Amino acid sequence: MKILKIGLLLLLPMAVFGQKYKTSKSEVGFFSSAPLEDITASNKSALGMFNTSNSQIAFSIPIDKFKFEKSLMEEHFNEKYMETEKFPRATFKGNLIGYKAGTPEQQVTAQGVLKIHGVEKNVEIKGTVKKKGAKLIMDAEFSVALKDYNIEVPELLFQKIAEVVEVTVYFEFEKND
Repeated sequence: MKILKIGLLLLLPMAVFGQKYKTSKSEVGFFSSAPLEDITASNKSALGMFNTSNSQIAFSIPIDKFKFEKSLMEEHFNEKYMETEKFPRATFKGNLIGYKAGTPEQQVTAQGVLKIHGVEKNVEIKGTVKKKGAKLIMDAEFSVALKDYNIEVPELLFQKIAEVVEVTVYFEFEKND
């Protein structure tokens, strides 16, 4: 009985100080700069969770929710390049290295597995975490090489679509009570 009480007392600080957060607002965007055309898209439907007790973080991004300036671009993106019927989501699961709870603003590195187009890659993404009232704000910018995720661009379109796209992520987290 004494061992059980000691065990519960050891777990109590984790329950009090470890908090789980979920996304309340998100925006994921990408930019492709190529000789003939720049392409920009934005997605406000990503979901995420963050556990401050162990710094684990996970995201899920529905690919078909990216919005483009031109509807034809959106159609080609979903059908020809990303094959959203076959690969409906991009995901990330990992840890925030360098995260310290309560720090107003800090630089962190997300280490984990990024899955796009059915391909999983170990990645490190540098970003920022800011505490704003009861919310945590996370943002980052990073590059994704299309070939790393088996996303093929037809030779006829190589001047319209960059081989490497710039990705931006912005997440607002609130406590998940």
